[in-house]
Amino acid sequence: MHGFHQGCPVIDDIITQYNPDVFLLQEHWLTPANLYKFDKHFIDYFSFGCSAMSTAVESGTLRGRPFGGVICLIKSSLRGVTSTVHCSERYVIVKVGDCIIINIYLHCVGSINRELLCDDLFAEIDAWCQRYSDCNIITA
Repeated sequence: MHGFHQGCPVIDDIITQYNPDVFLLQEHWLTPANLYKFDKHFIDYFSFGCSAMSTAVESGTLRGRPFGGVICLIKSSLRGVTSTVHCSERYVIVKVGDCIIINIYLHCVGSINRELLCDDLFAEIDAWCQRYSDCNIITA
């Protein structure tokens, strides 16, 4: 997405052209206080996700460029068959009908201990997948 405001026009075009049921977005760069913008802008969708900037916001004035954040936009007509499985800074898992949808934001190449961090992340996600082994799994 590369920022909420930069990504919105593209998402608007995709909605107009294809009318998808689900969007899996990474790098929205919104603070926790601004996540409401998804529901306000995309009125036919509801959102599951969180900000990767919670720690940065809690520690004072924001410095440097924004980063991260994962969110799923799901068509409002699917609200009755949708539930949150897990939500964290690096991944969101939602259940829509008989599908588990996993939206992952991986550590960048320059991250210290990247391989170890990714291994831990995938181990957590695998544990969730084991709990929902009767569902179809979609990962982005």
